[in-house]
Amino acid sequence: MSRRKPSLHKPASLRMRSQPANATFGGVALGLTAAMLVPLAAQAQSGESVMPAIKVEGKKIDPNPNAEVGVPYKAKTSGDVRHTRPLAETPQVITVITRDALDDSGQTQMTSILDSVPGITLGTGENGNAFGDRYIIRGQEARSDVFVDGLRDPGMTTRESFAIEQLEISKGPNSSFAGRGTAGGAINAITKQATLDYDFTRINTGFGSDDYMRITVDSNRVVTDDIAVRVNALWGEEDVPDRSPANRSRKGLALSGLYEISRDLSVTLDYYGLRAKDKPDLGSYMVGAGTRSRPAANTPVYTQAQDFIKSDVDTLTARVKWDIAPDTHLTSSTRYGETSNGYVTTGAVYRGTAVASDGSTYTPVQLDNHQGWQEVKYFAHQTNLRHDTVLAGMKHELIGSVEYTDHKVDKGNYSLGYTGATNCTLRNATTGATSGGYCIYDPSGNTVNGLNTLMGRTITKGAQTNAWHIRTLAASVMDTVDLTDRWTAFGGLRLDHFRWSLDVLNSGTNNGSYKYSDTLVNAHGGLTYKLTPKGIVYASVASAADINGGEADAGTNSGYGGVIISNGSVAGAKPEKSLNYELGTKWNLLDDKLLATAAVFETTKRDVMEGNGYATVGSFNSGKNRVKGVEFNVVGNVTDDLTASVGGVWMKSKVLESATATNVGRPLSNFADKSAFAQLKYRFVPDFSAGSTVRYESARCAGQPDTAAGYVLATGECSWLVPAYHVVDFFGSYRVNKNMDIRVNVLNAFNKDFYLAAYRSGSYVYKGDARAVRVTLSYEL
Repeated sequence: MSRRKPSLHKPASLRMRSQPANATFGGVALGLTAAMLVPLAAQAQSGESVMPAIKVEGKKIDPNPNAEVGVPYKAKTSGDVRHTRPLAETPQVITVITRDALDDSGQTQMTSILDSVPGITLGTGENGNAFGDRYIIRGQEARSDVFVDGLRDPGMTTRESFAIEQLEISKGPNSSFAGRGTAGGAINAITKQATLDYDFTRINTGFGSDDYMRITVDSNRVVTDDIAVRVNALWGEEDVPDRSPANRSRKGLALSGLYEISRDLSVTLDYYGLRAKDKPDLGSYMVGAGTRSRPAANTPVYTQAQDFIKSDVDTLTARVKWDIAPDTHLTSSTRYGETSNGYVTTGAVYRGTAVASDGSTYTPVQLDNHQGWQEVKYFAHQTNLRHDTVLAGMKHELIGSVEYTDHKVDKGNYSLGYTGATNCTLRNATTGATSGGYCIYDPSGNTVNGLNTLMGRTITKGAQTNAWHIRTLAASVMDTVDLTDRWTAFGGLRLDHFRWSLDVLNSGTNNGSYKYSDTLVNAHGGLTYKLTPKGIVYASVASAADINGGEADAGTNSGYGGVIISNGSVAGAKPEKSLNYELGTKWNLLDDKLLATAAVFETTKRDVMEGNGYATVGSFNSGKNRVKGVEFNVVGNVTDDLTASVGGVWMKSKVLESATATNVGRPLSNFADKSAFAQLKYRFVPDFSAGSTVRYESARCAGQPDTAAGYVLATGECSWLVPAYHVVDFFGSYRVNKNMDIRVNVLNAFNKDFYLAAYRSGSYVYKGDARAVRVTLSYEL
């Protein structure tokens, strides 16, 4: 490893720190103790030149500029430059998952990582009415509220973590930072960037059960004093644990090039590419009803040979950082991206009547289809100008931002043919007519032979059905001001003016062109009081707004965020508005090595645009709901040997108003009242550490997003209940030598059956991964 001389404008985690003991440079502890320094001074007075022994303790250098030095699970600052204060002083709950925490957990898929975050549940993504991974934050739809380095990532793809430095989840309405949407919060991935500070190459090679293989490379090279490049690469294959022939494939490349034009001006160019292809396993299906409903046990893998979920992602990003003056700084980001997403998957549904060969009838488990494709092109530019000044004797950190985005989505379906012979005869309960079908079990309940090739599909990409387009011009201003030595205020205001259009093509009576424009105004305010130098209490209020037709993948499906049409044109719906009140406290403890956060919150969403089943025409601005709860988090080093990340959320949701009277008083769908997570790591000896993660989610009802859970009216029970679960993982790592580490992860160590989400009809239920064992060798050149 080579290192250039330290620079004062480099990240604090990489600079020499002036400390009397245990000084660090680049993450290496020098270990000078007071006992060493006293004889050293005496020897200096006597003219002796004998030096005491210096203990050097090697530690992995962390290239993350937002890291807390020497605390692997704790971030000190946000990667979003608009958060001008450390996380411990920011009046909002922001959960940060560092690279070290990600590595120790053994999780690589974004769905698994975010499912561990208290307050986040998963929805049925690719196979419901949404493409890509789908997240729900504090009960509110967030599938379009994913950002990369502060810019919205609208591709709605299968997402990976190999190029992520840290992952930030802002809780609560966030439109003053993020723009439209963000009613429950936002997810911001901070990516790995080239650095001029030192060279390194890290190679991780993983293997394990279920034919798991994963290789990643992270290499940074200082080409000249002014130019650095960083390469991150990924190749991975695995069978879904205990669910073969279902499998996953990932190939990725992230390139970052930094050119430091001067000490005050630098330019970074990035490329990110991902090729993700799965043969998906939809897990199970619902049986029973109400609180007696449950995912069917021991369901065979009914994935068909032709099934796939595929995401291709290509993005280019240019960043400029310019220190115009000591107190004035400009950051600018420009991105162009294209993604291509498609899926053909098989669900199972437990309903209807089938006729056996002897004429008897039985209730079959039938196979059905979920499919679609979309192609996304987007352009985004954001410029932030920060100016620190003193006005009226008070310190101000002023930030002005402008942002422009142009986002286009073309959407269509696949044409499916079948070469496989039907294996059951289905009877229509109303008409009595019969037709051939595909069933998982025979009349005796035995799994049919050749289940995975039963349908024999032929797949052809069909014509485009929707062309969705939105252009947005936004401006915002924010200020953080120290009112006194103890009181600090934050305020932000953002305006988003958008032009929206949708062309519906080749879809029968729904053909048409729809367009409209509007301006959204959102604000965010916070007040903190410093109880001690290390502890604050805060109060904040923030708003969010979403628009009619804001979900690009939903078209005219009003039940999933698609546009509501009235009298042949876009309905005159007002924007949905969310307002969040939060009271909290944050404490930087144990010499800033442990951050404890606790908050109570209440979010009310009004003027909700409710869907009318799957119909184009829905009810607009007729709904209102509320989520309130308590959240706590503790992250950092409890002792020199014990590292922890622990959090929990207790929430309640309630529909306050609805066009459907029976919805009032019910909880939201896809909403877990309680969720918790703990990741603990203990260093037994300098070279060996071991730990465990535990995650818990309470039961939740399936249903449409942002609306009441479906109920069986006769019993007052939810129609499809996803049961509560808790899952335990174990991990351990051993440093073989200064260049090599080995880590073992045992995921779902007790091989527990658990389920993540259910489709609103119960026709499939996502099954969590069974036990998996993974071994990772890390080598640093």
